[in-house]
Amino acid sequence: MAKQYSPSAVEKSWYSWWESAGYFGADPASTKPPFVIVLPPPNVTGALHIGHALTVAIEDAMIRWRRMSGYNALWVPGVDHAGIATQVVVEKKLMRERKLTRHDIGRDKFISEVLKWKDQYGGTILGQLRRLGASLDWSRECFTMDDQRSKAVTEAFVRLHKDGLIYRDYRLVNWDCTLLTAISDIEVDHLELKEETMLKVPGYSSPVQFGVLISFAYPLEEGLGEIIVATTRIETMLGDTAIAVHPEDKRYKHLHGKHAIHPFNGRKLKIICDAVLVDPTFGTGAVKITPAHDPNDFEVGKRHNLEFINIFTDDGKINSNGGAQFEGMARFAARVAVIDALKEKGLYKDTKKNEMNLGICSRSNDVVEPMIKPQWFVNCHTMAKAGLDAVRSKKIEIIPQQYEQDWYRWLENIRDWCVSRQLWWGHRVPAWYVTLEDEQLNDLGSNNDRWIVARNECDAMLEAQKKYPGKKFQLNQDPDVLDTCT
Repeated sequence: MAKQYSPSAVEKSWYSWWESAGYFGADPASTKPPFVIVLPPPNVTGALHIGHALTVAIEDAMIRWRRMSGYNALWVPGVDHAGIATQVVVEKKLMRERKLTRHDIGRDKFISEVLKWKDQYGGTILGQLRRLGASLDWSRECFTMDDQRSKAVTEAFVRLHKDGLIYRDYRLVNWDCTLLTAISDIEVDHLELKEETMLKVPGYSSPVQFGVLISFAYPLEEGLGEIIVATTRIETMLGDTAIAVHPEDKRYKHLHGKHAIHPFNGRKLKIICDAVLVDPTFGTGAVKITPAHDPNDFEVGKRHNLEFINIFTDDGKINSNGGAQFEGMARFAARVAVIDALKEKGLYKDTKKNEMNLGICSRSNDVVEPMIKPQWFVNCHTMAKAGLDAVRSKKIEIIPQQYEQDWYRWLENIRDWCVSRQLWWGHRVPAWYVTLEDEQLNDLGSNNDRWIVARNECDAMLEAQKKYPGKKFQLNQDPDVLDTCT
């Protein structure tokens, strides 16, 4: 007998015996009452940490207690492919070790590199779970991108689209100019700024100014003078398409239906009345409207049928819509250039410190840019109502009860979920775009009615032939992948 207790020797022996004896397996033919937990699948981006250990300890205690209490207890193991996180890690590894980007090696070879990473770290994670003594049923081990799960994702997408719950639309998304993809709300950290703050932003050699409110004037048509507006994102004025005032604000009654003139491109900006957005007691009571780059302005744009003008490229530079004077500038370099240009025209007014909430991507630390993009969305309102009704009727009990209010707050304010990601690692969107003969392939995705959602390319081809009988066409699968982890 050993002179002292050796955890590494004792625990290893016990666990191998438990596993070989099948003590953790659930019997599908059992008449015992079932009790099932799915292990929140750890990401394959690395090894487990203390947070995983805490979760595993709590769930292991629960599942062992139920097993000992006479339940047919099942604890399902698995790992998550973690789309963005894993792709970022592998891309950095490629650049560090071989000075290559994913575009240098192509999609198929890049996926092979990610799978190598998954095999290495996925195996590490499963070994750690065993060392923790987790009483998981290893016969049911899953990976979120194995064949069975992938088929389930495709099937779910096809069925939800058929039921009208998945749709494609042009809407505002959280865009990351570093990762070059849309990200979910949960991946956005909110930084509260109390005053002027200089922050480091990826891709910029000098800190960028935030936490200020910049006032400037738009000249009015017919010699009516000027109208002053203010913004924390002065560069977005290049995409302004209207100016909103409150319908009861007497200061602007004479301007209803009139136009301001954009100083850099001559665009006519209609002065509209909007009691929902405009607070006449705040600032000048006049609000610049950039429907393609602000959530509130997006809604105003829909209410008033305004033009939606995207002024940014995917990597955060000013595009041709922003005007030749600024085209090609990085967005925060354009911020400075726009101020200088306004000063030259005598339209700049002042800059004041301003408390604000700044969205930062939790993965890249880049400033999140609201951008209008064609994406796939899930209508979440039916699911939200079911969740609310289940808690209100006590069909589901939330413990501690105080967290019911969080449940209501989240689900009563639910927004449709953007499920498409501009990545290579993940479940590829099962949708094909139909390009008719004599059309340009670079118009891929420009017409939302041309998408065919199907389980595979053969089914998509048959569907397209029915939809466009007698016409020649080409099918191209959507290169995007699905956010299936939320």
